[in-house]
Amino acid sequence: MWIELEKSLRKSIKFKDFKTAWAFMSEVALVSEQINHHPTWENSYNTVKIELQTHDAANIVTQKDKLLASEIDQILTKYPHELI
Repeated sequence: MWIELEKSLRKSIKFKDFKTAWAFMSEVALVSEQINHHPTWENSYNTVKIELQTHDAANIVTQKDKLLASEIDQILTKYPHELI
């Protein structure tokens, strides 16, 4: 589930290891390039934190963010994980 907080969509995900987290991030990066909308995110070993907001729309949540969130959720179904 995405949390809307401070004009952004946020999700924190824990994977089994770094390799799995990186594979997930690589897939998200490719989709982000395709739709020309990129997340703000961080990775620490097996944990990925994602924040979505549209910078060219005064840093608010827009349809671009909702589309990317949906794409990320679709990718996430391929990987064992837990939301944190």
